[in-house]
Amino acid sequence: MNQLGTLYFFCGKMGAGKSTKSKQLARDKRAVLISEDEWLSSLYPNQITSFEDYLKFSAQIKPLLKKHVQNLLHVGTDVVMDFAANTRKQRKWFLDIASEVDTSHQLIFLNVNNDQCLRQIAQRRNEQPERAAFDTEEVFHHVTSFFEAPEASEGLTIVEVSS
Repeated sequence: MNQLGTLYFFCGKMGAGKSTKSKQLARDKRAVLISEDEWLSSLYPNQITSFEDYLKFSAQIKPLLKKHVQNLLHVGTDVVMDFAANTRKQRKWFLDIASEVDTSHQLIFLNVNNDQCLRQIAQRRNEQPERAAFDTEEVFHHVTSFFEAPEASEGLTIVEVSS
């Protein structure tokens, strides 16, 4: 019997540190890291200029990625997904990925307050000027208006990290 991989994914407001933590976790677990931002910027260069563009293109890559991730998990490879799992609907997609191949998962919830997120977004703008148009306080508040904290009733294995 093959040992299946574990799926790791993140919940946290914009600027909470999901990408930083996902890279660290992938290194620690010797897992495959799949970054939504990298896939989107490679497949749709200079085409994502609004939150609506992001939603449209993100939805387009998910069917392909779902099968790819399930194949990796099936052969015993741990997968860390640097994708937002910030709404019930988004988290259900991750849960389906894991449950359809009968493997374990872990949702890492970065429970970070708005002030700290905004400070980290400001720092990211300085370090990555190409993100300055999207990494604004206005976009943060818009995106945060959709945020739903995870709940045990969703059937998730949740690990909460507060800072």
